[in-house]
Amino acid sequence: MEIELQEIHDFIAAIPPFDRLQDDILNALTTAISIQYVRRGGDIPADKDTPPTLHILRQGAIAMYSGKDNLMGMLGEGDICTSFCAADVMPDFYVKATEDTLLYSIPCDQLSKLVEQDESVLHFIRHSAAQRLKEAVSDMQEQSSSNLLHTYAGDICRGELVTASPDISIQDGARLMSEHGVSSLILMEGSSPAGLVTDRDIRKRCVATGLPVDNPMHKIMTRKITSLNASESLFDALLVMTRNQVHHLPVFDDSGLKGIITTTDIMRQEGLSAVHLTSTIRKAESLEALVEASKMLPRIQLQLTNMGADLRHVGFAVTAVTGAITRRLIELAEIQLGPSPVPYAWIAAGSQARREQTSHSDQDNGLIISDKLQPGDDEWFESLARFVNDGLDACGYIYCPGDVMASNPKWRQTVSTWQGYFEKWIEQPEPMALMLSSIFFDLRVIHGKEKLLNKIRKKILVKAPKNQLFLAHMVRNALTHRPPLGFFRDFVLVHDGQHDDTLDLKHSGLVPIIDMARIYALAEGLHEIGTEDRLRAAAGTPSLSKGGSANLLDAFEFISNLRLEHQAAQIREGESPDNFMSPKQLSKLEREHLKDAFKVVQTMQSTLEMRYHTDRI
Repeated sequence: MEIELQEIHDFIAAIPPFDRLQDDILNALTTAISIQYVRRGGDIPADKDTPPTLHILRQGAIAMYSGKDNLMGMLGEGDICTSFCAADVMPDFYVKATEDTLLYSIPCDQLSKLVEQDESVLHFIRHSAAQRLKEAVSDMQEQSSSNLLHTYAGDICRGELVTASPDISIQDGARLMSEHGVSSLILMEGSSPAGLVTDRDIRKRCVATGLPVDNPMHKIMTRKITSLNASESLFDALLVMTRNQVHHLPVFDDSGLKGIITTTDIMRQEGLSAVHLTSTIRKAESLEALVEASKMLPRIQLQLTNMGADLRHVGFAVTAVTGAITRRLIELAEIQLGPSPVPYAWIAAGSQARREQTSHSDQDNGLIISDKLQPGDDEWFESLARFVNDGLDACGYIYCPGDVMASNPKWRQTVSTWQGYFEKWIEQPEPMALMLSSIFFDLRVIHGKEKLLNKIRKKILVKAPKNQLFLAHMVRNALTHRPPLGFFRDFVLVHDGQHDDTLDLKHSGLVPIIDMARIYALAEGLHEIGTEDRLRAAAGTPSLSKGGSANLLDAFEFISNLRLEHQAAQIREGESPDNFMSPKQLSKLEREHLKDAFKVVQTMQSTLEMRYHTDRI
């Protein structure tokens, strides 16, 4: 194979899902590929009559749009644009190069014929990245329990163990790996492992550096092997992999080397660990047991982030665990206190209500009690509130700094009193009312009678859209959180003595979008609570265009994912996760994307500001 073709072959062979193809198919694929160079700002394809084509980015970056400047996503080096091959490609879909870009391209029909024997690769080609992620997460959620905590490394090391001498040539070693269909080779000196070589090592240490393939494998092998005991769980394996940034783990038992497991092996076994944890929580007999269970939350968040889950899925999982802990605390309290004197609803506010929590947020909660409450009954509810609030604090959910908790008598009231609160907040929108509105207009029942909250919410959704002054004040309050962009779109960094030279991804990035989504929902009388749900429900209404909704959703997803990755890195290092990220952690392309996301938020805030004339109030 010519040098140019070999370079293309090796590049494609390193990219999932093509890395699973047999070599003869890869060779045919390499031969069929055409190379395209697109200047920055150029259309892809340049000719609109070009048949549907799959593009692999060798260098540069592209942006994908639908409609008029509705950004759907951005791709960089090593990414694959399958959107033109998708069965349901949108008629107004188009792609532009955001940098000078080099593409490897092949018509979708021709590619489909080449890989028709491999269902997984064929499925990849015919679906967009968003569709594949959605399906993958959906499959995870359908599973009833996690295998990671209850499957052990030794249980899945059943395949053939492929080994060789460290002196085997790189070419012969690669051929051996291809023959056995494995992505790694353990190099043995006698009965002991001397090193490990993966397909990634061959690409980076041989092909990329121009090292002749007749050199021995020990020239490129990893000598310090990170390994695992066969009795350790797959969850432990995943943590070891993420901590050491490796994708292959040799597994040992008492008799020696047993086999090797990869991230792919773990993914095949994975369900949703949060489901198992919530099941454990439901059976907890004491506060101490709940405290131990809650310690798993950062690991659950890390696990989900490592698997590529976004805020929606991480938030649902983490919030499910928080809800389970809260409900179990209430049940344990009722065992001590006896049954409640009248019906009630334990409500969560803020991120828990929106199902957007990350591990161990602070508390925002309250109690809505039936209007049948009698003198003396509140003693029972006060005891309940203190037991649950103290229990949540012990489990890592710190007391609310603003005392927005059920243990505060102000937030432990009857339906009628709560109704009065909301009416006053809407009709007299003074600063404190606006702050409370941003908390309590996001409410969800965690335990108890849903109808108590529904009765209040029904009246709110009728009253709020009619009060333009209230909405204008909500907008002005929301505009106190601005994206951190200065002149020439440079980042404005935090300088508070504690988090200097960082970006506050929560308050400067996510909160502005959360606040706007709440305003759109209130203006249209929508019942949705989650930020993404609100943006989708408001799309196409007088308050929010479909394009504006899509752009905010893109910004929300991008900033959320950066935050999750930042927190995952902190959890791996044993640190408490926060929202303060240094721009130095980002690649050049990521920084540009983040600026684009902030620009979207700025534009939408300006639109709201003009619509509600906040300069006049």
